[in-house]
Amino acid sequence: MPTLILVRHGRSTANTGGVLAGWTPGVALDERGNAQAAALPGRLAALPIAEVVTSPLQRCQETLQPLLDARPDLSTHTDERIGECHYGDWSGRKLAELMDEPLMEVVQTHPSAAAFPGGESMRAMQTRAAEAVREWNARVERDHGADAVYLMCSHGDIIKSLVADALGLHLDLFQRISVEPCSITAIRYTRLRPYLVRLGDTGDLASLAPREEPSGDDATVGGGAGAP
Repeated sequence: MPTLILVRHGRSTANTGGVLAGWTPGVALDERGNAQAAALPGRLAALPIAEVVTSPLQRCQETLQPLLDARPDLSTHTDERIGECHYGDWSGRKLAELMDEPLMEVVQTHPSAAAFPGGESMRAMQTRAAEAVREWNARVERDHGADAVYLMCSHGDIIKSLVADALGLHLDLFQRISVEPCSITAIRYTRLRPYLVRLGDTGDLASLAPREEPSGDDATVGGGAGAP
């Protein structure tokens, strides 16, 4: 079966603003995010990408644009199932204020029981994304062969949930996974099991350097802003 390249969108204005964007319209890449997107074609230059699938949200579309400009023959598709989690009433709110919500503790420690008010549950988010990947695996293999490589541009929580699915981890453990903006995660699917072959690869190690402000013990809902 194919190899899936998962790209998280570049750093967005919501990431740097500390806002949980969700499906809020008009959330664009910031200056660093645009630079990350511009570097993406070079990072992927050696890969024979057969298809591109993207979340419908603007920050993912902008992340992919330099790659599509460099490879105008690439077939591109939009799939809402790999769009961001529907955070409902939490969408557009500051993460700092959400930390005081009782639900945040559930999101951090028992996400399989978390459902956002006016939105969806984290279980539903993972299920729709995993179903999309399985359907695209079959389609890409049918059209391009078992050794094909294809790319999906999506969001932090979606990618983390897909990694957990590939590793056979319970969703309650997915907050232990970290994927930076514009990082590359690769999963090779086979008939019997998936193999995680890259996780959150940004092409450099800057994100491992100590930060001026401690990142805290909790995972950032939505994925965070990445290295400074």
